[in-house]
Amino acid sequence: MKRSGFTLIELSIVLIIIGLIIGGVMKGKDLINSADQKKIYNTWVKQWQVVANEYQDRTGGVLDDGTVNGGTIDPADGVPDADDLSTTTGVQDRLAAVGLDAPVGNIPSTNGGSYRMKGKYISSESVAYLDVNGSTAVLRITGMPTDIAIAFDKMADGSLDPQAGDFFEDGTDTTWPDASAGGTVDVMLKLQ
Repeated sequence: MKRSGFTLIELSIVLIIIGLIIGGVMKGKDLINSADQKKIYNTWVKQWQVVANEYQDRTGGVLDDGTVNGGTIDPADGVPDADDLSTTTGVQDRLAAVGLDAPVGNIPSTNGGSYRMKGKYISSESVAYLDVNGSTAVLRITGMPTDIAIAFDKMADGSLDPQAGDFFEDGTDTTWPDASAGGTVDVMLKLQ
């Protein structure tokens, strides 16, 4: 009497095919996430750097909002004083005055200064500020998902070092925090 059913070889082949399909789906998801991160970096983060540098090239001065900031007057003195790009209109007005457009965020009514970022482990609203670090003008971004910050560091500098290069963590950590913990970090991008 002949038994019906699958042989071990047939079952192995089916499991291999299922594994390949799952692997392809996971790789596809990683490729989509990577493309989204590159889009955010190029159309928002990098664009703020470009317009700030272009403003300086056209005017000879550092982009600065020149408005009330944190309860004190922030004169347009070429020293950005933590100018919140999501609430100020001074920076956007100065850009428009020299024919430049402010980058566009994905959160309405934030003047291009905020971007909702969806990382692998957490989503958060990141806010950009024009500021200084020592004597260097920087774009400071608060609340960035750690995995996206790590990806941006690799895009900007070609290596992962939270304290070196043009893109770095706002702190003293010598390694990036564990992205799988789901936290956010504050980062800086040099403007010149």
